[in-house]
Amino acid sequence: MFLGTYLPKLDDKGRLVLPAKFREGFAEGAVMTKGQDRSVVIWPQAEFEAFADRVREASRSDARARAYSRVLFSGATDELPDRQGRITIPAPLRGYAGLDRDCVVVGNHATVELWEPGAWDEYLNAQEPGFADLAEEVVPGLF
Repeated sequence: MFLGTYLPKLDDKGRLVLPAKFREGFAEGAVMTKGQDRSVVIWPQAEFEAFADRVREASRSDARARAYSRVLFSGATDELPDRQGRITIPAPLRGYAGLDRDCVVVGNHATVELWEPGAWDEYLNAQEPGFADLAEEVVPGLF
């Protein structure tokens, strides 16, 4: 499980050093693709394969499912972290998320998200006020 928020910097080659706590989760490989809200999502290889299987089950006659699948898979790339725990974020994904040098790495349970710092702050400022109320709707019976 990936937890926490980290503030690493991309190097001149667009490489990200994964937080030490996350490296074991990506030892078998990582898949990066476009995420919602202009983030980059990094999946452990096995998690992405399981998610891809569910996406493939969607009706090919549904235009929304076709569009989602095309954007998800066309923007995806796989990578194996190097010995220092670095992965290269491809230029198209950096452009999609507005990543330059500074970034925010967010653990999100089974995935990791990369955000441009201003976009992350804006997202949190919009979402945090309703967080308690949202929990009651999203996870009924939790509280």
